[in-house]
Amino acid sequence: MPLLSILLRAMENVTTVNEFLLLELTSTQELQPVLLMTLLIIYMIDLFGNGSILVVVISEPRLYSPMYFFLGNLSCLDICYSSVTLPILMANLLSAHKAVSFLGCITQLHFFHFLGCTESILLAMMGFDRFVAICYPLRYTVIMNLKACILLATVAWITSFFYALMHSVMTARLNFCHSLKLNHFFCDVKLLLEFACGDIRLNQWLIFIVTGSLAMVPCFFTFLSYLYIISFLLFKNRTCRGLHKALSTCASHFMVVSLFYGTVGLTYISPTSATSVIQGRYVAVIHTTVTSLLNPLIYTLRNKEVKLALSRVFGRKLKLPNENHWQH
Repeated sequence: MPLLSILLRAMENVTTVNEFLLLELTSTQELQPVLLMTLLIIYMIDLFGNGSILVVVISEPRLYSPMYFFLGNLSCLDICYSSVTLPILMANLLSAHKAVSFLGCITQLHFFHFLGCTESILLAMMGFDRFVAICYPLRYTVIMNLKACILLATVAWITSFFYALMHSVMTARLNFCHSLKLNHFFCDVKLLLEFACGDIRLNQWLIFIVTGSLAMVPCFFTFLSYLYIISFLLFKNRTCRGLHKALSTCASHFMVVSLFYGTVGLTYISPTSATSVIQGRYVAVIHTTVTSLLNPLIYTLRNKEVKLALSRVFGRKLKLPNENHWQH
C-alpha cells in the first residue's frame, strides 16, 4: 500500500515509539459494559442506516439526481468516518491495556482528517446544489449534470486525501520524548504535537493555515448558499410563507451542517479549564458517532422520496414519481 510505505519511510530512524496509550472514556468499571453496548448499538444503527441509504441511491433509478448522488457520497463517508474511531474505542473498553500502535495511530489520524475534510467539502457542494436547484431551476440540469457532479465529488475526495497525507507524513517524521499517554480516546494531530520534541512550528502553521482554510472556506460557502436561498425566496414571494418554504426546503441539510460544524467547533476550540477538557471529550464522541448516526435519520424522516424509495427497495411496492434529472 503506497500510504503505508510512505509512512514507514518517514518513520525510519526517526522515532523509537511503538505505541500510544489512549484515555478511557470512564474510570468507573461498572459503566464500561453499558458504554460498550451503547456504542455497539450506535455503530450498528449507523452502518444499517447509512448502508440502506447507499443501497437505495444506487439501486433506485428514480433517485438518480445530483442531490441523491451527493447524499450517497455522504452516507458512504459516514460509514467510514465512524469506523475510524468506534471499533478501536470499543476494543479498548474490553482491554486492560488501552493502547494503539504508532503506525495504527498515524493511520487513524490520516483517515480521520481525510474523511472529516471530505465531509466538509461535500456539505458545501450539497449546499451549492440546493442553491442552483432553487434559484436557477431552469438551468439546474445543465449546471449540475452527471459529469459535473462526479468531478466535484472526485475533487473533494482527492483534495482531502492529500491534505490528510500531508499531516500524516509531517507528524510521523517527529521525535516523541514525553509521556505517551494521549489525553483522548483517538489519535489527532494536535494531541501528538504535545508529545513531540524539537521544532514543531511548521506542523503548527500547517494546522493553522491549511486546516483552517479547508474548514472555514467550505463552511462559509455552505452558509452563504443558504443565505442566498432564503433571501431569494423571501424577496421573491415577499411573505412569511416564502421564508417558511425556504427553511422547510433546506431544513434537512441545514440540520446536518449545523450538527457537523457545531460539534467540530466545540471539539477543537481550546478548552479553558479541566471541566472543558472533559466536556470536549464527550463532544468528540458525539461528533464521531452520533453525527453519522443522525444523518440518515434526518434525511429519511424529512424526505418523502427517500422514505418511499426505502419502502420500495426493501419490500413494499409504493409508487414514486418517475423523475430522473440526468435523463431529461
